[in-house]
Amino acid sequence: MNRNRANQNLAIRIHAFGGVEQLRFEASPVSAPAAGEVQVQQTAIGVNFIDTYHRSGLYPIPLPGVLGQEAAGIVVALGSDAHGFAPGDRVAYCTAGTGAYTQIRNVAAAKLLKLPDHVSDVQAAASLLKGMTCEYLLRRTYPVKAGDVVLFHAAAGGVGSLAVQWLKRLGATVIGTVGSAEKASQAKLLGCDHVVLYRERDFVAEVLAITQGRGVSVVYDSIGKDTLDRSLEVLKPRGMLVAFGNASGRPNPIDPLTLSAKGSLFLTRPKLADYVATRGELETSAAAWFAVLADGVQVSVSARYCLADAAAAQQALESRASTGCIVLMP
Repeated sequence: MNRNRANQNLAIRIHAFGGVEQLRFEASPVSAPAAGEVQVQQTAIGVNFIDTYHRSGLYPIPLPGVLGQEAAGIVVALGSDAHGFAPGDRVAYCTAGTGAYTQIRNVAAAKLLKLPDHVSDVQAAASLLKGMTCEYLLRRTYPVKAGDVVLFHAAAGGVGSLAVQWLKRLGATVIGTVGSAEKASQAKLLGCDHVVLYRERDFVAEVLAITQGRGVSVVYDSIGKDTLDRSLEVLKPRGMLVAFGNASGRPNPIDPLTLSAKGSLFLTRPKLADYVATRGELETSAAAWFAVLADGVQVSVSARYCLADAAAAQQALESRASTGCIVLMP
């Protein structure tokens, strides 16, 4: 392929931080893949909360920039030294950095994963980042074991809907919080042992009642500002609060002495990149997620939008009215 000829391509880009009005569907030429890169014709693109953080500037990216962290597609070209792949391979990625909201993309081969036959392109785009997030949260940040009582906020959301199913396979008792009766029904179907409608009931009082005052071993909190402070109240001594998102906004600072006063608690703010920092970790994490999919964990794709309608997809996500996963179709 001539490296001076750029492929025709359309992408969602931002030129300034802000609301969904900043999303522009426009030409974004793609050159031939460089050394160590693979060119992917994308077939499905995942939508995640981190995309909205990049758009708003909470997690700034270079401007102008293409949003998006994960996608699936077909290999169409290889750069030199891009070993392990061939044209026609079905692949996916979620740790290659921003740039997934596009039709064609060059991806570092080191960040690309081959898809097994039992995982569809849409499943991969909808769940790879979320599933690998579940893997490091449940197996490595706090290794959940049979008998643990776990509180998972947003249990019917994109990550929550997958995590609840995995937690039940690990033998945990799962308490989930949700924002509506519809989501409560969904969370129960996913496997939650107890569901709390946090907008109607005090989740702290409910969790303490469920656990007879003992509290839970771990809280997984992607909500942030609305819940993080109070999540500390439901932990048993030496329990862990895992803060991995900010759906309601940046949480208030927590004084380390508060952790001591409430029972020598642990607080961590992990991110996926630090748990898949090597090729071996990336492959191991992905393999664990693919195995759970093969074991019957269901990926619920609640909505599919055309790439041009990325603003509507992000609005649906930010409204916290959606359940399951959202994908863009390029």
